[in-house]
Amino acid sequence: MNFKGFGKKTDKKLDSINWLCDIPETQNATDFVEVIFKNTRKGYFRNSNGIKLEKGDVVAVESSPGHDIGTVSLTGQLVLLQMKKNNIDPAKSEIKRVYRKARTNDIEKYEEAKSREYETMLRARKLAEELKLNMKIGDVEFQGDGNKAIFYYIADERVDFRQLIKVFAETFKVRVEMKQIGARQEAGRIGGIGPCGRSLCCSQWMSGFVSVATSAARYQEISLNPQKLAGQCAKLKCCMNFEVDAYVEAQKDIPSKEIHLETKDATFYHFKTDVFKKEMQYSSSPNMAANIVTLPVERVKEIMALNKEGIKVDSLERERGIQKTEKHSDYENVVGQDSLTRFDKKKKNKSKNRRNENSFNSNRPNKPAIGHTAENKPAENHNNTNNRQEQSRENNGRQEQGIKNASNMHRNHNQHNQRKPKPRPILKPDRNNESKSE
Repeated sequence: MNFKGFGKKTDKKLDSINWLCDIPETQNATDFVEVIFKNTRKGYFRNSNGIKLEKGDVVAVESSPGHDIGTVSLTGQLVLLQMKKNNIDPAKSEIKRVYRKARTNDIEKYEEAKSREYETMLRARKLAEELKLNMKIGDVEFQGDGNKAIFYYIADERVDFRQLIKVFAETFKVRVEMKQIGARQEAGRIGGIGPCGRSLCCSQWMSGFVSVATSAARYQEISLNPQKLAGQCAKLKCCMNFEVDAYVEAQKDIPSKEIHLETKDATFYHFKTDVFKKEMQYSSSPNMAANIVTLPVERVKEIMALNKEGIKVDSLERERGIQKTEKHSDYENVVGQDSLTRFDKKKKNKSKNRRNENSFNSNRPNKPAIGHTAENKPAENHNNTNNRQEQSRENNGRQEQGIKNASNMHRNHNQHNQRKPKPRPILKPDRNNESKSE
């Protein structure tokens, strides 16, 4: 797709993409063009003068009274589809014309009128408070020539602002138009950052607002906390409707949560359900998580059928003899492929390998480096042989010295044994002499 499909400026809210821009036949299919103004206001105009327009061109279009300045957001055959989507029939409704491409004077007037919008909004809020009207002025938009201003307001009840219009006309010297919007439309016009960290959907691509109910949170088992469910508009978040259809479809095969499971030992109550894994968790206590047991949906249906017949199972889980089928996921966990500590592990392995290499190289004999010439090799070999001879001589000397030391120790031991005194003989008394003396 070329640059025409995306246009020169794509920072507009509710911007359109011309997917048929590469087909020449579609660009000349109609003379209608889509023009976008401030925030989300769009209009459809007829290019009766045959001006060559592309997406992103700033044009002056017909208005009542005077003219307005806008940006072309779509051309060609897709404009007819957009008009049909918005229920605009060219035969029944009056389509205004495109005057020309905006000149320098037109853009200067438009910028001057645009700079007055914020001050006008603050002044309008004070005037509404002085008249004690229960309304809030959310935004002000001036026409391109500065002759008309649109005041967007929010009100919970019906407001009689006829006196307010007269005060606005006398104060700002412009033609006044009042438009009521809701809280979601206000958030879309102002914009902001949602809790997900991205720009608000209502300010970027959402063109229609569908009512959101708390049942969407129940289907998705989201905590019914008003602070978490409410968006910046103080209404339920629109994104709760994005995936609710998938949850409703997945819950068709899941049995009722109100049915309890009966065993011979206790009664188990529903605790939690994972609709996509087709697993249900049951607790032995109805008020807290106790003895949690996770069961597949097929097993839950089997136990419910047995309980309906009056049979209580021994255990919720199947017998150990039954082999459990291995789960094969049909997706790939891309997030878990690259671990945060993958670089640390590699460094540790490298340090260990380096230590092993150093110890191995220290034990190995020195080899001649690659790239040495043939003349240096004999000298290196000669040095190696001399080193080996010296080492062998040292070893032989150590062995001879060890033998001498051993012989000396043996000789000293023998001499020490020879020097020991001989034991004295034990004299036994003569019994005959003892008898004679008596």
